[in-house]
Amino acid sequence: MQTTREDIAYRKSHHMKKTLMIPRTNPSWQPQSWQEELSQLITDPRHLLELLELDMSLLPLAQKAHKLFPLRCTHSYLQRIEKRNPKDPLLLQILPLGKELEQPEGFVKDPLEEHAFTPAKGLIHKYHGRVLLMASAQCAINCRYCFRRHYDYIDNTPSRLQWQPALDYITKTESIKEVILSGGDPLASADKVLFWLLEQLEQIPHLHRLRIHTRIPLVLPKRINTALTDRLKQSRLQQVLVMHCNHAQELNGEVGQALNQLKQADVTLLNQSVLLKDVNDNTQTLVELSESLFRYGVLPYYLHVLDPVSGAAHFDVKEEDINALHREMLALLPGFLMPKFVREVPHEKSKIAAV
Repeated sequence: MQTTREDIAYRKSHHMKKTLMIPRTNPSWQPQSWQEELSQLITDPRHLLELLELDMSLLPLAQKAHKLFPLRCTHSYLQRIEKRNPKDPLLLQILPLGKELEQPEGFVKDPLEEHAFTPAKGLIHKYHGRVLLMASAQCAINCRYCFRRHYDYIDNTPSRLQWQPALDYITKTESIKEVILSGGDPLASADKVLFWLLEQLEQIPHLHRLRIHTRIPLVLPKRINTALTDRLKQSRLQQVLVMHCNHAQELNGEVGQALNQLKQADVTLLNQSVLLKDVNDNTQTLVELSESLFRYGVLPYYLHVLDPVSGAAHFDVKEEDINALHREMLALLPGFLMPKFVREVPHEKSKIAAV
């Protein structure tokens, strides 16, 4: 996610407040609300290295990569990262690295060519029967492999007053049965904004489902509260939440409580992961992820091959290794715990099998 004008203004106006509220050497600091934690993200590479007691020799290149794609991390997520371990699989997903400065051939800013499928601001229509709405420009965490790390959120995330063309497009296109809320992260939006958008979608008669793609239950579990789950349960639309969990270490008791609240609200819980070198590119890790997800009531859904986005080439896994992982997982997991290995290719009518 790119830094927005609102991000810059907020950081300037709240710099002193942040310094006073969060002791820089106290990673056990606990916010009182999800809004407070979201406003107090770790956004300074030096701060992150200090809190995790990592070698400061990482700092110069981390700062350079941070300028290309800003660091964002919640305190909740931070506390699941092992101190003094530069190879921690959660750390590797959020720490800016010098490798992001490399520009290998084939890795581009818009690997899925989403600009070609935008009939209205904030709306992407690639596949039959479903559209994607950019419900928020904000993320609670910036994943270094994000395929939208270069996306122009300022021009493609409408304000409440600017949503009408997108809503009109959905209304007049009766083949659309499902709306997918994405971003950014849709659950980073305030209830007032999210509930208003949900109300508009509920008024479109041919819509059947609302799908929410989010990292929030993992990285900011306090966000999954009664106000949110009650509103989702009241909706006439069938609710599906697709979580983005890449490693079993991301799951803990607090996350489990959030997921249980969603289940109690009759929300179907699925998970999609990204195959990431040095994070989850081994059979044991992926099998443990599927088993852990199911214990938390989440069904493994997709395992995405990395989208070739500029800045993320160091996460790429070789084709022969992908094939080997698939064979080994098939031998160890029941079919319902086996995620589909897929990749997205511009202008295809659906995701395609990766193996």
